[in-house]
Amino acid sequence: MRQHRIAAIPADGIGPEVIAAGLEVLDALAARDGGFKLVVDHYDWGSDYYRKHGKFMPADAMAWLRTADAIYFGAVGDPDIPDDVTLWGLRLPICQGFDQYANVRPTRIFPGVSSPLAGVGPGDLDWLIIRENSEGEYAGHGGRAHRGLPEEVATETAIFTRRGVERIMRYAFEQARARPRKHLTVVTKSNAQRHGMVFWDEIAAMVSHDFKDVTWDKELVDAMTQRMVRRPQSIDTVVATNLHADILSDLAAALAGSLGIAPTGNVDPERRSPSMFEPIHGSAFDITGKGIANPVASFWTAAMMLEHLGEKQAAGTLMRAVETVCAAGVLTPDLGGKATTKEVTAAVCEALRGSNA
Repeated sequence: MRQHRIAAIPADGIGPEVIAAGLEVLDALAARDGGFKLVVDHYDWGSDYYRKHGKFMPADAMAWLRTADAIYFGAVGDPDIPDDVTLWGLRLPICQGFDQYANVRPTRIFPGVSSPLAGVGPGDLDWLIIRENSEGEYAGHGGRAHRGLPEEVATETAIFTRRGVERIMRYAFEQARARPRKHLTVVTKSNAQRHGMVFWDEIAAMVSHDFKDVTWDKELVDAMTQRMVRRPQSIDTVVATNLHADILSDLAAALAGSLGIAPTGNVDPERRSPSMFEPIHGSAFDITGKGIANPVASFWTAAMMLEHLGEKQAAGTLMRAVETVCAAGVLTPDLGGKATTKEVTAAVCEALRGSNA
């Protein structure tokens, strides 16, 4: 039997609720499949840990995480702690420490789920957004001087390296090549940002010569928001900077029905270190503890994790079970339904137990 070690970090807000739901579904899937087993290490790192210890994870955290085959992450964020402190205290040190440079965010409309876009349904919106995940606007370079004075200045420096841009561009072209339409849209803002973004455009053009079977086009980020809303069928695979793709992928999730269904993988394509998989909805403290958090994003995230671990058939089985449950109308309130987190989880587990796929 194939065995995979998973590091589970539920962290904050609805993170523990949806990660618990995801692990329950993964247990049901493993029992049904019979070919693999998951060994889960649970880590209580997050804002509560920070309140007790003054840091979000212990000094040897990365060494412990390195023993895992993949990381299953919930969400970090706390209403009493500044967001930059929580993000730079837990999630970003893992992403940057393991050089998980490709942030992969698939988006599609599930059966039974309504898009806010009129006349757009399953099949009309099926995108893969590739976000550069190691540098750009989130490199952490910059500073503040003369604090509190009229001449106070704050700088945030976006870092773009040839290595960083070329490797994410090649990864994006490879992902586009693997999809039926073989089409990539490169998103920048090179009309106004004439250094870093022109650099992106130049490298995209260079890399494209190695992917003659992939058609590609360019779009300015502001124009891309209109295209996503007005012509969703024209989009397939997208690559953008850390900041631009972060924003566009949230819009994509909303257009597909809800942030509650959107997954992401923070991937090291070279597999030098474990990759980390998480739903993108954040800690959502407004619904924490109410039992109505949508677990679908954590299920889709789990499927991405399984596929990364080589369990492609099991990942497909899980996604078919999720789609069956959505099509049957078992939906949480964010999707217009009345089901609870536990009810959706139970329905997916039951679909797995009854599946012949």
